[in-house]
Amino acid sequence: MTASPGLGKTRTASPDLLRSVFRQHAAGVAVITAAGERPVGFTATSLNSVAAEPPLISFGVGTASSSWPVLAEAEHVGVHILGEHQRELAATFARSGADRFGPSTFWRSGPEGVPLLDDVLAWLVCRVVARVPAGDHHIVIAQVVEGDPVGGGRPLVYHQGRFTALRD
Repeated sequence: MTASPGLGKTRTASPDLLRSVFRQHAAGVAVITAAGERPVGFTATSLNSVAAEPPLISFGVGTASSSWPVLAEAEHVGVHILGEHQRELAATFARSGADRFGPSTFWRSGPEGVPLLDDVLAWLVCRVVARVPAGDHHIVIAQVVEGDPVGGGRPLVYHQGRFTALRD
């Protein structure tokens, strides 16, 4: 059997191997928010559509994340699809210790008290239906309650460890 072009030396499973492989995978960028004593939120590239009937989504959140204690108890979450013009917003919600809901973030309280970010391509408010332990993360499954595909424009994408835009 002949080796395929581009195949290199294989590596044993590890966190570094997983990160290296997924740097090759382009993913849309979302921000997940929830209401607590103070609003919380984080940048997610793990957002997935799970089912149309009923409408379900999922995302992963690290249990060491500062957002996890609120998300572990939240009944509802906000899901925001970011546009290519929102690299700084994505970076703010990805940065540990950042004042994510500070003066540079424009948001309002939405349905079910969920923090909704302004100027996004689309948003959803979802009711959490399950939290599934998965290694150092939890997979949150939530049912869509309300939403709006409000904005036009192109999505923000995460690829090769950076936020970028789609090219034609």
